[in-house]
Amino acid sequence: MRFLILKSVNNVYSSISLDDGKSYTCRLKGKVLKGSNEYNPVAVGDIAIGDSYSENEALITSIEERRSGFTRWNVKASLNQTIAANQDQTAIVLSSVSPPFRPRFVDRAIASNWGCDILLIMNKADFGLDEFEAERWDLYKELGYETIEVSSYTGKGIEELKEKYLKNKVTAFVGQSGVGKSTLINTLLGTEQRTGAVSEKYNRGRHTTNHSLYLKGDDFSLIDTPGVREIQVPMEEMISVRNSFPELIDPGCQYPDCLHRGEDGCVVPDMVEDGRIHYDRYESYLRILESLEERKPLWQRKKNNYGK
Repeated sequence: MRFLILKSVNNVYSSISLDDGKSYTCRLKGKVLKGSNEYNPVAVGDIAIGDSYSENEALITSIEERRSGFTRWNVKASLNQTIAANQDQTAIVLSSVSPPFRPRFVDRAIASNWGCDILLIMNKADFGLDEFEAERWDLYKELGYETIEVSSYTGKGIEELKEKYLKNKVTAFVGQSGVGKSTLINTLLGTEQRTGAVSEKYNRGRHTTNHSLYLKGDDFSLIDTPGVREIQVPMEEMISVRNSFPELIDPGCQYPDCLHRGEDGCVVPDMVEDGRIHYDRYESYLRILESLEERKPLWQRKKNNYGK
């Protein structure tokens, strides 16, 4: 049987069967999911393969190959962790205030997405952006990312978001805690998920979604994911990070595998100097590379709890 995973809590998976349309509670068969070396090997949005053993319970034996995902680095486990799978697009929800717009968070979130398009949603748009924030927001548009400004409070952009960007798609919503992601989803779906206040100490939100959840609208589907303070990118290869920055993919360096850190024949530092590449985007890129270098080598990391 094939199951669409709708919710994952402590390795217990709520699902709907794609064969008979019934709801099932699924668990892994044994402690090993063959071929997986991730923290929590089954993600919301996965298509799982397994067998039912009661009227509403089943065992998962494998998952189908993912066509897309949002994967972050789980620092505690030293493993990658996919929190949404098989989405048509990933919407990175941002906030103009409380918490403020953080472009470097956006850069890391973009680098954590794979296999599908990015949509940048500026929530709380009625508060506006300062000059630097507006410059960075406009830069994402210039780089080719789809962007929209919305407000759950005033209703600005909500219908456009539904009709132009969400209709007939599965969209994974990710974002920092406190950006209003759950409130926005409530507005879009007419539901009442739990929301929370923003921590004054850090000017960052408290978590309001503790696990990913697959939600169905009238003509679109959403995967709500837990709010986070920071995101660590999952890549092992630095070239993959470079390729998540459109302006760094082919700037004209002498060698195609250039990482743009001043190697022989690298033109990027000069492009940053004369403003053709934004200085803060470049600094953001360099910091991501540094974070990868600080990780333990693969052979020193913990084994996946579920085996390999």
